[in-house]
Amino acid sequence: MERFLIEGGARLEGVVEVSGAKNAALKFIAASLLAPGRTTLHNVPRIKDVDTIRAVLEGLGASTTFSGGTLEIDAGEITSYTAPYDLVRQMRASIVVLGPLVARFGEAEVSAPGGCNLGLRKFNFHLDGLRALGTDVELDHGFIKATAPKGLRGAEVNFEYPSVTATENVMMAAVLADGMTIIENGAREPEVVDLAEFLNAMGARIQGAGSGRIVIEGVEELRPVEWTIMPDRIEAGTFIMATAAAGGDVTVKNARPEHMKMEFEKLREMGLDVRLLDDGVRVRVDDPRELHGVDVSTLPFPGFATDLQAQMLVLLSQVSGAGIITENVYENRLQVAEELNRMGAGIDLFGGHRAMARGPRKLSGTIVQSPDLRGGAALVMAGLVAEGTTVVDGAQHILRGYENFEEKLTNLGATVAFESRAASTVAT
Repeated sequence: MERFLIEGGARLEGVVEVSGAKNAALKFIAASLLAPGRTTLHNVPRIKDVDTIRAVLEGLGASTTFSGGTLEIDAGEITSYTAPYDLVRQMRASIVVLGPLVARFGEAEVSAPGGCNLGLRKFNFHLDGLRALGTDVELDHGFIKATAPKGLRGAEVNFEYPSVTATENVMMAAVLADGMTIIENGAREPEVVDLAEFLNAMGARIQGAGSGRIVIEGVEELRPVEWTIMPDRIEAGTFIMATAAAGGDVTVKNARPEHMKMEFEKLREMGLDVRLLDDGVRVRVDDPRELHGVDVSTLPFPGFATDLQAQMLVLLSQVSGAGIITENVYENRLQVAEELNRMGAGIDLFGGHRAMARGPRKLSGTIVQSPDLRGGAALVMAGLVAEGTTVVDGAQHILRGYENFEEKLTNLGATVAFESRAASTVAT
Protein backbone atom coordinates (compact mmCIF):
# COMPACT_ATOMS: atom_id res chain seq x y z
CA MET A 1 0.00 0.00 0.00
CA GLU A 2 1.40 3.36 -1.04
CA ARG A 3 -0.02 6.65 0.15
CA PHE A 4 0.62 10.34 0.63
CA LEU A 5 0.19 12.09 3.98
CA ILE A 6 -0.43 15.84 3.83
CA GLU A 7 -0.66 18.42 6.61
CA GLY A 8 -2.75 21.32 5.34
CA GLY A 9 -2.55 25.04 5.90
CA ALA A 10 0.81 26.07 4.42
CA ARG A 11 1.22 28.63 1.66
CA LEU A 12 3.42 27.62 -1.25
CA GLU A 13 6.54 29.70 -1.83
CA GLY A 14 9.59 29.23 -4.03
CA VAL A 15 10.60 27.69 -7.33
CA VAL A 16 9.56 24.35 -8.83
CA GLU A 17 10.98 22.88 -12.01
CA VAL A 18 8.69 20.94 -14.30
CA SER A 19 9.94 17.52 -15.43
CA GLY A 20 9.83 16.04 -18.91
CA ALA A 21 6.38 15.28 -20.26
CA LYS A 22 5.06 11.82 -19.44
CA ASN A 23 2.77 11.77 -22.47
CA ALA A 24 5.66 12.62 -24.78
CA ALA A 25 8.35 10.42 -23.24
CA LEU A 26 6.28 7.23 -23.47
CA LYS A 27 5.67 7.68 -27.20
CA PHE A 28 9.30 8.61 -27.94
CA ILE A 29 10.45 5.45 -26.17
CA ALA A 30 8.06 3.40 -28.30
CA ALA A 31 9.22 5.23 -31.44
CA SER A 32 12.79 4.10 -30.78
CA LEU A 33 11.67 0.68 -32.04
CA LEU A 34 11.49 2.14 -35.54
CA ALA A 35 15.27 2.45 -35.91
CA PRO A 36 18.02 -0.10 -35.28
CA GLY A 37 20.76 1.29 -33.07
CA ARG A 38 20.97 3.51 -30.00
CA THR A 39 18.41 6.28 -29.38
CA THR A 40 19.25 8.78 -26.61
CA LEU A 41 16.48 10.68 -24.83
CA HIS A 42 17.15 13.49 -22.32
CA ASN A 43 14.82 15.00 -19.69
CA VAL A 44 12.99 11.69 -19.25
CA PRO A 45 10.92 11.71 -16.02
CA ARG A 46 11.58 8.99 -13.46
CA ILE A 47 8.03 7.78 -13.07
CA LYS A 48 6.29 4.39 -12.99
CA ASP A 49 4.90 4.69 -16.51
CA VAL A 50 8.42 5.12 -17.90
CA ASP A 51 9.51 2.03 -15.95
CA THR A 52 6.58 0.13 -17.48
CA ILE A 53 7.29 1.08 -21.09
CA ARG A 54 11.00 0.31 -20.55
CA ALA A 55 10.02 -3.15 -19.33
CA VAL A 56 7.84 -3.60 -22.42
CA LEU A 57 10.76 -2.76 -24.72
CA GLU A 58 13.17 -4.96 -22.79
CA GLY A 59 10.65 -7.80 -23.09
CA LEU A 60 10.81 -7.30 -26.85
CA GLY A 61 14.59 -7.65 -26.78
CA ALA A 62 15.70 -4.01 -26.69
CA SER A 63 18.24 -2.90 -24.10
CA THR A 64 17.83 0.27 -22.02
CA THR A 65 20.07 2.29 -19.71
CA PHE A 66 18.64 5.03 -17.49
CA SER A 67 21.06 7.46 -15.81
CA GLY A 68 19.89 10.74 -14.32
CA GLY A 69 17.31 12.00 -16.78
CA THR A 70 18.94 10.35 -19.80
CA LEU A 71 17.53 7.14 -21.24
CA GLU A 72 19.44 5.18 -23.88
CA ILE A 73 17.57 2.56 -25.92
CA ASP A 74 19.19 0.08 -28.28
CA ALA A 75 16.55 -1.48 -30.51
CA GLY A 76 19.02 -3.23 -32.79
CA GLU A 77 18.16 -6.76 -31.62
CA ILE A 78 14.41 -7.27 -31.28
CA THR A 79 13.69 -10.91 -30.42
CA SER A 80 9.94 -10.79 -29.73
CA TYR A 81 6.95 -8.96 -31.18
CA THR A 82 4.65 -9.63 -28.21
CA ALA A 83 3.97 -7.05 -25.50
CA PRO A 84 2.80 -9.07 -22.47
CA TYR A 85 -0.47 -8.63 -20.62
CA ASP A 86 1.05 -8.12 -17.16
CA LEU A 87 2.77 -4.94 -18.37
CA VAL A 88 0.27 -3.54 -20.88
CA ARG A 89 -2.61 -3.85 -18.40
CA GLN A 90 -0.82 -1.37 -16.14
CA MET A 91 -0.77 1.39 -18.75
CA ARG A 92 -2.98 1.96 -21.79
CA ALA A 93 -0.25 3.91 -23.56
CA SER A 94 1.62 0.61 -24.06
CA ILE A 95 -0.54 0.07 -27.14
CA VAL A 96 1.67 2.57 -29.00
CA VAL A 97 4.30 -0.13 -29.55
CA LEU A 98 1.83 -1.68 -31.99
CA GLY A 99 2.46 0.78 -34.83
CA PRO A 100 6.27 0.78 -34.65
CA LEU A 101 6.48 -3.03 -34.47
CA VAL A 102 4.19 -3.57 -37.45
CA ALA A 103 5.96 -0.86 -39.45
CA ARG A 104 9.46 -2.23 -38.92
CA PHE A 105 8.90 -5.97 -38.57
CA GLY A 106 5.51 -6.63 -40.15
CA GLU A 107 3.95 -8.15 -37.05
CA ALA A 108 2.98 -7.35 -33.47
CA GLU A 109 0.94 -8.82 -30.64
CA VAL A 110 -0.19 -6.54 -27.84
CA SER A 111 -2.52 -7.24 -24.94
CA ALA A 112 -5.69 -5.16 -24.95
CA PRO A 113 -4.69 -2.14 -22.83
CA GLY A 114 -5.43 -1.33 -19.19
CA GLY A 115 -4.57 1.69 -16.99
CA CYS A 116 -6.66 4.25 -15.12
CA ASN A 117 -10.38 3.55 -14.77
CA LEU A 118 -11.60 6.60 -16.65
CA GLY A 119 -14.40 4.85 -18.49
CA LEU A 120 -14.63 3.54 -22.03
CA ARG A 121 -11.50 4.49 -23.96
CA LYS A 122 -11.85 2.74 -27.30
CA PHE A 123 -8.80 1.35 -29.00
CA ASN A 124 -10.70 0.67 -32.22
CA PHE A 125 -9.33 3.99 -33.55
CA HIS A 126 -5.85 2.43 -33.44
CA LEU A 127 -6.97 -0.76 -35.13
CA ASP A 128 -9.01 0.94 -37.85
CA GLY A 129 -6.11 3.25 -38.64
CA LEU A 130 -3.66 0.36 -38.94
CA ARG A 131 -6.13 -1.60 -41.07
CA ALA A 132 -6.31 1.37 -43.45
CA LEU A 133 -2.53 1.08 -43.88
CA GLY A 134 -2.85 -2.57 -44.91
CA THR A 135 -2.48 -4.32 -41.56
CA ASP A 136 -4.44 -7.50 -40.84
CA VAL A 137 -5.76 -7.04 -37.29
CA GLU A 138 -7.68 -9.49 -35.11
CA LEU A 139 -8.63 -9.76 -31.46
CA ASP A 140 -7.79 -13.15 -29.99
CA HIS A 141 -8.35 -13.99 -26.31
CA GLY A 142 -7.63 -10.44 -25.16
CA PHE A 143 -4.69 -9.87 -27.50
CA ILE A 144 -4.46 -7.61 -30.52
CA LYS A 145 -2.64 -9.49 -33.27
CA ALA A 146 -1.44 -7.41 -36.20
CA THR A 147 0.41 -8.54 -39.30
CA ALA A 148 1.43 -6.83 -42.53
CA PRO A 149 2.96 -9.58 -44.68
CA LYS A 150 3.07 -7.34 -47.74
CA GLY A 151 4.25 -4.28 -45.82
CA LEU A 152 2.30 -1.12 -45.04
CA ARG A 153 0.97 1.18 -47.72
CA GLY A 154 -0.01 4.82 -47.52
CA ALA A 155 -3.71 5.61 -47.15
CA GLU A 156 -6.16 8.21 -45.94
CA VAL A 157 -7.09 7.74 -42.28
CA ASN A 158 -10.14 9.60 -41.01
CA PHE A 159 -10.58 9.71 -37.25
CA GLU A 160 -14.09 10.03 -35.85
CA TYR A 161 -12.49 11.57 -32.75
CA PRO A 162 -9.01 13.17 -32.49
CA SER A 163 -7.51 10.47 -30.26
CA VAL A 164 -3.97 11.37 -29.22
CA THR A 165 -2.54 7.87 -28.90
CA ALA A 166 -4.29 6.64 -32.05
CA THR A 167 -2.91 9.59 -34.02
CA GLU A 168 0.58 8.83 -32.69
CA ASN A 169 0.28 5.09 -33.34
CA VAL A 170 -0.83 5.54 -36.96
CA MET A 171 1.77 8.28 -37.50
CA MET A 172 4.56 6.01 -36.27
CA ALA A 173 3.36 3.20 -38.52
CA ALA A 174 2.93 5.43 -41.57
CA VAL A 175 6.50 6.75 -41.55
CA LEU A 176 7.73 3.41 -42.94
CA ALA A 177 4.70 2.76 -45.19
CA ASP A 178 4.95 2.74 -48.97
CA GLY A 179 3.51 6.01 -50.30
CA MET A 180 1.58 8.92 -48.81
CA THR A 181 -0.60 8.78 -45.70
CA ILE A 182 -3.03 11.56 -44.77
CA ILE A 183 -4.49 11.63 -41.26
CA GLU A 184 -7.68 13.70 -41.07
CA ASN A 185 -8.99 14.96 -37.72
CA GLY A 186 -5.74 13.99 -36.04
CA ALA A 187 -4.96 15.11 -32.51
CA ARG A 188 -3.35 18.56 -32.25
CA GLU A 189 -1.73 18.22 -28.81
CA PRO A 190 1.81 19.60 -28.32
CA GLU A 191 3.05 16.08 -27.62
CA VAL A 192 1.89 15.00 -31.10
CA VAL A 193 3.78 17.91 -32.66
CA ASP A 194 6.91 17.06 -30.69
CA LEU A 195 6.68 13.41 -31.73
CA ALA A 196 6.42 14.44 -35.39
CA GLU A 197 9.53 16.60 -35.03
CA PHE A 198 11.34 13.70 -33.34
CA LEU A 199 10.39 11.32 -36.16
CA ASN A 200 11.48 13.88 -38.76
CA ALA A 201 14.86 14.08 -37.05
CA MET A 202 15.04 10.29 -37.48
CA GLY A 203 14.49 10.74 -41.21
CA ALA A 204 10.70 10.70 -41.50
CA ARG A 205 8.77 13.14 -43.69
CA ILE A 206 5.82 14.50 -41.74
CA GLN A 207 4.00 17.77 -42.34
CA GLY A 208 1.00 19.41 -40.69
CA ALA A 209 1.32 18.04 -37.16
CA GLY A 210 -0.71 20.27 -34.89
CA SER A 211 -3.18 21.28 -37.60
CA GLY A 212 -5.50 18.27 -37.55
CA ARG A 213 -4.41 17.22 -41.07
CA ILE A 214 -1.13 15.33 -41.00
CA VAL A 215 0.60 14.33 -44.22
CA ILE A 216 3.23 11.59 -44.06
CA GLU A 217 5.43 10.49 -46.92
CA GLY A 218 6.78 7.04 -46.16
CA VAL A 219 10.52 6.36 -46.17
CA GLU A 220 12.49 3.12 -46.38
CA GLU A 221 14.30 3.41 -43.07
CA LEU A 222 14.91 5.61 -40.03
CA ARG A 223 18.02 6.26 -37.96
CA PRO A 224 18.37 6.63 -34.17
CA VAL A 225 18.84 10.17 -32.85
CA GLU A 226 19.41 12.17 -29.66
CA TRP A 227 16.45 14.22 -28.37
CA THR A 228 15.30 16.22 -25.35
CA ILE A 229 11.76 15.62 -24.05
CA MET A 230 9.48 18.68 -23.83
CA PRO A 231 8.28 19.89 -20.39
CA ASP A 232 5.12 18.38 -18.91
CA ARG A 233 2.25 20.85 -19.34
CA ILE A 234 -0.02 18.87 -17.01
CA GLU A 235 2.52 18.93 -14.20
CA ALA A 236 2.99 22.66 -14.78
CA GLY A 237 -0.76 23.22 -14.61
CA THR A 238 -0.99 21.16 -11.42
CA PHE A 239 1.55 23.33 -9.59
CA ILE A 240 -0.02 26.54 -10.88
CA MET A 241 -3.47 25.52 -9.64
CA ALA A 242 -2.08 24.20 -6.35
CA THR A 243 -0.50 27.61 -5.72
CA ALA A 244 -3.76 29.35 -6.57
CA ALA A 245 -5.76 27.10 -4.21
CA ALA A 246 -3.35 27.23 -1.26
CA GLY A 247 -2.14 30.78 -1.78
CA GLY A 248 1.49 31.73 -2.24
CA ASP A 249 4.12 32.91 -4.67
CA VAL A 250 5.65 30.24 -6.91
CA THR A 251 7.78 30.31 -10.04
CA VAL A 252 7.05 27.29 -12.23
CA LYS A 253 10.15 26.78 -14.37
CA ASN A 254 9.77 25.25 -17.84
CA ALA A 255 6.03 25.96 -17.97
CA ARG A 256 5.13 26.83 -21.56
CA PRO A 257 2.07 29.10 -21.88
CA GLU A 258 1.63 28.16 -25.55
CA HIS A 259 0.86 24.62 -24.36
CA MET A 260 -1.84 25.82 -21.92
CA LYS A 261 -3.70 28.55 -23.80
CA MET A 262 -7.23 27.73 -22.66
CA GLU A 263 -6.11 26.89 -19.13
CA PHE A 264 -4.39 30.28 -18.83
CA GLU A 265 -7.43 32.02 -20.26
CA LYS A 266 -9.66 30.46 -17.59
CA LEU A 267 -7.19 31.15 -14.78
CA ARG A 268 -6.93 34.79 -15.76
CA GLU A 269 -10.72 34.97 -16.01
CA MET A 270 -10.74 33.85 -12.37
CA GLY A 271 -8.51 36.83 -11.55
CA LEU A 272 -5.27 34.88 -11.15
CA ASP A 273 -2.02 36.84 -11.51
CA VAL A 274 0.10 34.78 -13.92
CA ARG A 275 3.28 36.48 -15.11
CA LEU A 276 5.24 35.18 -18.06
CA LEU A 277 8.99 34.71 -17.59
CA ASP A 278 11.73 33.73 -19.99
CA ASP A 279 11.94 30.24 -18.47
CA GLY A 280 8.44 29.71 -17.11
CA VAL A 281 5.69 31.56 -15.22
CA ARG A 282 5.24 33.13 -11.81
CA VAL A 283 1.97 32.72 -9.91
CA ARG A 284 1.10 34.91 -6.94
CA VAL A 285 -2.07 34.61 -4.85
CA ASP A 286 -2.51 36.49 -1.60
CA ASP A 287 -5.96 35.08 -0.83
CA PRO A 288 -7.74 32.45 -3.00
CA ARG A 289 -11.08 33.93 -1.92
CA GLU A 290 -10.27 37.01 -4.01
CA LEU A 291 -10.53 34.80 -7.10
CA HIS A 292 -13.94 33.87 -8.51
CA GLY A 293 -15.53 30.83 -10.11
CA VAL A 294 -15.57 30.14 -13.86
CA ASP A 295 -17.19 27.53 -16.09
CA VAL A 296 -14.92 25.01 -17.83
CA SER A 297 -15.54 22.44 -20.55
CA THR A 298 -12.84 19.87 -21.26
CA LEU A 299 -11.97 19.30 -24.92
CA PRO A 300 -9.05 18.03 -26.99
CA PHE A 301 -6.24 20.55 -27.49
CA PRO A 302 -6.40 23.52 -27.82
CA GLY A 303 -9.34 23.16 -25.44
CA PHE A 304 -9.09 22.81 -21.66
CA ALA A 305 -7.18 19.61 -20.90
CA THR A 306 -9.14 16.80 -19.29
CA ASP A 307 -5.94 15.96 -17.35
CA LEU A 308 -6.34 19.28 -15.46
CA GLN A 309 -10.04 19.01 -14.79
CA ALA A 310 -9.74 17.42 -11.32
CA GLN A 311 -7.20 20.04 -10.22
CA MET A 312 -9.49 22.83 -11.42
CA LEU A 313 -12.33 21.27 -9.42
CA VAL A 314 -10.26 21.62 -6.24
CA LEU A 315 -9.38 25.21 -7.10
CA LEU A 316 -13.04 26.09 -7.71
CA SER A 317 -13.85 24.86 -4.19
CA GLN A 318 -11.49 27.51 -2.76
CA VAL A 319 -12.47 30.60 -4.74
CA SER A 320 -15.57 32.75 -4.35
CA GLY A 321 -18.73 31.92 -6.24
CA ALA A 322 -19.81 28.97 -8.35
CA GLY A 323 -18.16 27.24 -11.26
CA ILE A 324 -19.36 24.41 -13.48
CA ILE A 325 -17.07 21.82 -15.04
CA THR A 326 -18.33 19.79 -17.99
CA GLU A 327 -16.27 16.69 -18.75
CA ASN A 328 -16.47 15.88 -22.46
CA VAL A 329 -13.56 13.44 -22.83
CA TYR A 330 -13.77 10.66 -20.18
CA GLU A 331 -17.10 9.73 -18.67
CA ASN A 332 -15.71 8.46 -15.33
CA ARG A 333 -13.28 11.27 -14.65
CA LEU A 334 -15.55 13.15 -12.22
CA GLN A 335 -15.50 10.27 -9.75
CA VAL A 336 -12.88 12.24 -7.79
CA ALA A 337 -15.72 14.56 -6.72
CA GLU A 338 -17.03 11.89 -4.35
CA GLU A 339 -13.68 11.79 -2.53
CA LEU A 340 -13.48 15.59 -2.43
CA ASN A 341 -16.98 15.69 -0.93
CA ARG A 342 -15.75 13.45 1.90
CA MET A 343 -13.42 16.35 2.70
CA GLY A 344 -16.31 18.84 2.65
CA ALA A 345 -16.06 20.20 -0.90
CA GLY A 346 -19.85 20.16 -1.38
CA ILE A 347 -19.64 19.43 -5.12
CA ASP A 348 -22.91 18.70 -6.95
CA LEU A 349 -22.87 16.19 -9.81
CA PHE A 350 -25.27 16.26 -12.74
CA GLY A 351 -25.69 13.49 -15.28
CA GLY A 352 -22.30 11.97 -14.56
CA HIS A 353 -20.35 14.44 -16.70
CA ARG A 354 -21.03 17.80 -15.08
CA ALA A 355 -20.06 19.14 -11.65
CA MET A 356 -20.76 22.39 -9.82
CA ALA A 357 -18.42 23.67 -7.13
CA ARG A 358 -19.33 26.58 -4.86
CA GLY A 359 -16.61 28.25 -2.87
CA PRO A 360 -14.93 29.06 -0.74
CA ARG A 361 -15.30 25.80 1.18
CA LYS A 362 -13.46 24.75 4.31
CA LEU A 363 -11.99 21.32 3.66
CA SER A 364 -11.19 18.83 6.43
CA GLY A 365 -8.44 16.26 6.29
CA THR A 366 -9.48 12.61 6.16
CA ILE A 367 -8.59 9.35 4.40
CA VAL A 368 -9.40 9.39 0.69
CA GLN A 369 -8.77 7.04 -2.21
CA SER A 370 -7.00 8.07 -5.40
CA PRO A 371 -9.29 7.07 -8.29
CA ASP A 372 -6.75 7.68 -11.05
CA LEU A 373 -3.54 9.55 -11.84
CA ARG A 374 -4.86 13.12 -12.09
CA GLY A 375 -7.60 12.61 -9.52
CA GLY A 376 -4.95 11.47 -7.06
CA ALA A 377 -2.88 14.59 -7.67
CA ALA A 378 -6.01 16.68 -7.10
CA LEU A 379 -6.61 14.96 -3.76
CA VAL A 380 -3.06 15.77 -2.66
CA MET A 381 -3.73 19.34 -3.75
CA ALA A 382 -6.95 19.33 -1.65
CA GLY A 383 -4.91 18.11 1.30
CA LEU A 384 -2.72 21.22 1.02
CA VAL A 385 -5.70 23.46 1.79
CA ALA A 386 -7.54 21.20 4.24
CA GLU A 387 -7.47 21.49 8.01
CA GLY A 388 -5.56 18.65 9.65
CA THR A 389 -4.10 15.55 8.04
CA THR A 390 -5.18 14.10 4.72
CA VAL A 391 -4.21 10.57 3.73
CA VAL A 392 -4.39 9.80 0.00
CA ASP A 393 -4.39 6.04 -0.52
CA GLY A 394 -3.64 4.55 -3.92
CA ALA A 395 -0.55 6.67 -4.44
CA GLN A 396 0.63 4.24 -7.11
CA HIS A 397 -1.66 6.09 -9.52
CA ILE A 398 0.04 9.41 -8.80
CA LEU A 399 3.54 7.94 -9.10
CA ARG A 400 2.68 6.90 -12.66
CA GLY A 401 2.85 10.52 -13.82
CA TYR A 402 4.59 12.83 -11.31
CA GLU A 403 8.32 12.76 -10.69
CA ASN A 404 9.41 13.50 -7.08
CA PHE A 405 5.94 14.89 -6.33
CA GLU A 406 6.25 15.03 -2.55
CA GLU A 407 9.80 16.40 -2.74
CA LYS A 408 8.77 19.24 -5.04
CA LEU A 409 5.82 20.17 -2.84
CA THR A 410 7.96 19.98 0.30
CA ASN A 411 10.50 22.34 -1.27
CA LEU A 412 7.64 24.83 -1.71
CA GLY A 413 6.87 24.73 2.01
CA ALA A 414 4.19 22.04 2.10
CA THR A 415 4.25 19.19 4.59
CA VAL A 416 3.91 16.07 2.46
CA ALA A 417 5.21 12.55 3.06
CA PHE A 418 5.13 9.45 0.91
CA GLU A 419 4.65 6.15 2.69
CA SER A 420 5.12 2.67 1.29
CA ARG A 421 3.89 0.08 3.76
CA ALA A 422 5.41 -2.74 1.75
CA ALA A 423 8.86 -1.18 2.12
CA SER A 424 8.10 0.17 5.61
CA THR A 425 9.74 3.47 4.77
CA VAL A 426 8.65 7.08 4.84
CA ALA A 427 10.24 9.81 2.73
CA THR A 428 9.58 13.48 3.34
